[in-house]
Amino acid sequence: MRAKGFYTFCPVGPWVETDIEPGDLHLQAILNGRIVQDDRTSSMLFDVPYLLEYISSFMRLMPGDVIATGTPGGIGGMQSGDEIKIKIEGIGELINTID
Repeated sequence: MRAKGFYTFCPVGPWVETDIEPGDLHLQAILNGRIVQDDRTSSMLFDVPYLLEYISSFMRLMPGDVIATGTPGGIGGMQSGDEIKIKIEGIGELINTID
């Protein structure tokens, strides 16, 4: 919760793409113009179908729910004023400025 619970710290939106296969997407995090994460969803410790099955075994998932799966290593600390760009293959990019 600490890593995703603060304002501007959970890069989601402005919409959630539902028509994409999440099994092997390229993703990057670019902090102040420098690539700090560069990985694929296929290298996640647990794949999306497993996560959905596991989570739904103890709580009801509803349309529109968002599951934060974690993040590849490398992001490090961020400071107020930093710009973080998240790029996901087949979806696009989202840019947030840290408050």
